[in-house]
Amino acid sequence: MKNYNFLFIILLGITLANCGGAKKGENTLFTFDDSKYKEQYQSQEALELGILNPNTKTIDSVAYFVNDTKIGSKKGLEKLPFELKNQRLGYQNLKAVVYFDGENSEATSRIELVSNVEPKLLKYTIVNTHPHDTGSFTEGLEFYKDTLYESTGSGTTSSGINCKSYLRKYDYKTGKIFKQIDLDSQYFGEGITFINNKIFQLTWQNKTGFIYNADTWKLEKTFTYGKDIEGWGMTNDGKYIYQTDKTEKIWRMDPETQKMIDYVNVYLGSSKIKAINELEWINGKIYTNVWEKEAIAVVDPKTGAVEGVLDMSGLRKLINAGPSDFLNGIAYNPKTKTIFVTGKNWDKMFEIKVSE
Repeated sequence: MKNYNFLFIILLGITLANCGGAKKGENTLFTFDDSKYKEQYQSQEALELGILNPNTKTIDSVAYFVNDTKIGSKKGLEKLPFELKNQRLGYQNLKAVVYFDGENSEATSRIELVSNVEPKLLKYTIVNTHPHDTGSFTEGLEFYKDTLYESTGSGTTSSGINCKSYLRKYDYKTGKIFKQIDLDSQYFGEGITFINNKIFQLTWQNKTGFIYNADTWKLEKTFTYGKDIEGWGMTNDGKYIYQTDKTEKIWRMDPETQKMIDYVNVYLGSSKIKAINELEWINGKIYTNVWEKEAIAVVDPKTGAVEGVLDMSGLRKLINAGPSDFLNGIAYNPKTKTIFVTGKNWDKMFEIKVSE
């Protein structure tokens, strides 16, 4: 593993989670033969799955599972090679079902699969600076038909003014509001995205989302999250919606049914990045804010591997905002091919171009 994590901690202040090693399940009959397992693996590696039989039982066969998916069976104590190249990043839960003397028993273990991608340090150039409403506790930011939309949560400005959650459409050059929906006070507004001529909006801890008609803004449906998660950021690739939940996970959702399909875990090298927040789909990659960090990570949506990092800390000296008014909000304008970034209660929004 290349030693680049330390560089990113110092440069960007991204908090990297502690890594755990192999975890054995309790079993009085059989255990995984994992004494030679490493704490972490990369996708180009493989390991052998096998069990120990301390009580010398007569074993008929062993079925092996990874994350509850059966990957093969072996007779007796014969080991099963397992390649990691098609597994998602994160913990791989190993299970062996041992069949013996007309009975069966399980043994479990765990390894962690981490990224083998060395992230690139990206840089940005400010193309324009635009006004931003200091009363906007920014949670979602997205362009639709050349117009900027913003979703906010309930927050308090640096001057002590309490603000309610809303969905707003406005002219980013002047700040002129074209349309706005105020959410009921019970809801804390979160991420938004446009797909199939619908506006999807998440709320924070209510486990509730809204679907509006993109033209009329009529509320067409209220849906409940398919998993016991919080609602944070949101984006889409034209077919699926991606959303975050305050952890290292990016979920993939079917917009037609609002059902969660699967997820990836976001890893920078050997460490997972927690508190993934606002999302934006840009040229096949997901750009994401990291809660309370002045950095943007560029993520491969298929694997969760961080491929690039943008240090945005230089914007702090250009704004009038409090220390807890964190960077949040990424919107790509396909017409200008520029990215718009801002933060909670910031007085400015920056139009930037990114390069290596």
